Amino acid sequence: MTISLRELTPDDWAEWRELRLEALREAPEAFGSTLADWLDAPESRWRGRLVDVPFNVLAEYEGKPAGIASGTAADESATVQLLSMWVAPFARGQGVADSLLDAVVAWARGLGAARVGLLVYETNERATALYRRHGFVEVSLAAGERVMSRALGS
Repeated sequence: MTISLRELTPDDWAEWRELRLEALREAPEAFGSTLADWLDAPESRWRGRLVDVPFNVLAEYEGKPAGIASGTAADESATVQLLSMWVAPFARGQGVADSLLDAVVAWARGLGAARVGLLVYETNERATALYRRHGFVEVSLAAGERVMSRALGS
C-alpha cells in the first residue's frame, strides 16, 4: 500500500479539475457545489480556486490519483476550514482519507491555527466517522449539515 501526497499549485489546475469533476460526478450529495457549476469552467476559474484556497493536496494510491482535500486560510478565530475532501472509490478503506486529513491538519498547525473546522452532510455517516476518529467533534447541526471542529492545541 503506497500513498503519496503532493501539494498542488495553480499550474496543477488540470489535475485538480479532473479529480474535482470526478468527485462531483461520483458523490454529488457530498458537496455544496454541483457538477454543472464547474463542468464548463474556464482554466482561469480552476487556477483561481487553487489560489483562493491556499492549501490543496492530491493523494495518489498505488501511483494513481486517488483523492483531494483543501484547507482555507485561518479566519479571525484562527480556524482553518477543511474543504473539498474526496477519495476515489478504488482507494477507499486504504488510508487515503486519513492521509489527506492529516495533511490538512498538519498544514493548519504549521500556520499556528487554533482549530480545523468542517461541514459534512448529516447523512454522510462514513465521513462523519472518519472525522470523529481524527478528534473532530460536532459543534452544531443546521440545515442537514454537521458543523465539526478539532482543536489543535500546542
